[in-house]
Amino acid sequence: MTPSHTLPVRTLVVLLINIALWALFLCVIVLLIRALLKYLRSDKGRRGSPEQAWNLGEALKARRTAAGYTQEYVAEALGVSRQAVSKWENGASEPSTANLMALARLYGLSVDELLSTTE
Repeated sequence: MTPSHTLPVRTLVVLLINIALWALFLCVIVLLIRALLKYLRSDKGRRGSPEQAWNLGEALKARRTAAGYTQEYVAEALGVSRQAVSKWENGASEPSTANLMALARLYGLSVDELLSTTE
């Protein structure tokens, strides 16, 4: 008198085990993604030598700090505002070609070397 649409106990157990394994797999993936994002947001994951900069702004800041210059000094040397240098380093804007050439000269690099520090 059992209905014909019920699943045998064995099939039900296998189904529950499969669901549990998939849930465990998804939890591991979520935890890995969270750990990777946390690492990338940390200073350890983003900062390093100028050769490891991720973008032009980080490369410019790394070069400036390696040279021991302040934003104010770089701004005065290039004839721009300190806010402009800050915007370049924060990625809010990019320096013009003329300013890139002046930055490269200031840091004792070629423009290619300055630009090749970004990945």
